[in-house]
Amino acid sequence: MKFGIIGAMEVEVKLLKEEMEIEDRLLKANMEFYSGKLLDHEIVVVRSGIGKVNAAVCSQILLDNFEVEAVLFTGVAGAIDRELEVGDIVISTDVVQHDVDITAFGREYGEIAELDQVAFKADEELVEVAKEVGEELASSEKIKISVGRILSGDQFISDEKKVEWLKETFAGQCIEMEGAAVGQVAYLNDTPFVIIRSISDKADQEAEISFDEFVKFAASNSYRMIMEILKRL
Repeated sequence: MKFGIIGAMEVEVKLLKEEMEIEDRLLKANMEFYSGKLLDHEIVVVRSGIGKVNAAVCSQILLDNFEVEAVLFTGVAGAIDRELEVGDIVISTDVVQHDVDITAFGREYGEIAELDQVAFKADEELVEVAKEVGEELASSEKIKISVGRILSGDQFISDEKKVEWLKETFAGQCIEMEGAAVGQVAYLNDTPFVIIRSISDKADQEAEISFDEFVKFAASNSYRMIMEILKRL
């Protein structure tokens, strides 16, 4: 199976690029797509840039130009579940765009117009493999693995009241800025995907400080998850 692996920031894909055997590079839409081999898999690794539009464009390029058969997203996120700490891992069961609002038309928060869809479901096999990997990592590294909903929006959340609203409205585990866009593109193209996020902050008033301090640590945990998942697929 050929995998497309996306990270929004360079820190989220740097370790993967260092490990892979790079065979080719394509610059498209101001994104660099690195093709090659990793753990006997054909892979394409790319930094999408931050935000849903970048993530969606990046995902469609992967599918159109590289014919990847599954998409993995690696990176960091803010915690909504208050039991999650920095370095803990969230594996997506599904993804929702929390900043989509057509409730004026009697629709649900997060519902995508004309698709009649709020959540985009991750591939069950990929989720199961990720869960097995995560449980082993958790036992050795003393981190928590959570399997649940990931929320995406073009907002950096650092407000506890907003976090409570997101938790009550969507029952999400963590929040970031790309995963649900990847999920929607994958859904439209009938392509399996899973989002792997490591917690970098608590999405509260200290979020900016803790994000800067812990992003490298969190990104390295997400990278280790991706590597172990590839070993098992």
